[in-house]
Amino acid sequence: MTARILIIEDEALVAMELRFVLEDLGHEVVATVADAAAARAVARETDVDLALVDIHLSDGPTGVALGRELGEELGVSVLFMTANPGMVRGGVAGAIGVLCKPTDETAVQKSVDYALGRRAGAPVLYAPPELQLFA
Repeated sequence: MTARILIIEDEALVAMELRFVLEDLGHEVVATVADAAAARAVARETDVDLALVDIHLSDGPTGVALGRELGEELGVSVLFMTANPGMVRGGVAGAIGVLCKPTDETAVQKSVDYALGRRAGAPVLYAPPELQLFA
């Protein structure tokens, strides 16, 4: 299943690696942005299926509010990717879950596949163990 994915990550090397992984899997990366304002602009102007959202962006710890906005207001499926999963331990409305960094290509692939399956309404039997789901 091919998807249009927005990467919201302020560490350039991490963002670049994610982009390569996702494109190798056949997905279209619509943009890679480092702050909440740029992410909002892209999500409002472009059809986005899934956003991979870091919590600490170049404009501060804005990722949680951004993820909530993308999910609830714009209908984008959201996966947080962070080294600080405790910041979203209780879950975030509109988001699927959190993938802890550092991670590997396989965990990203399985988590993205899971999120896209849920978005499509396909039966998903289980989440990858690396992905902490929100209730």
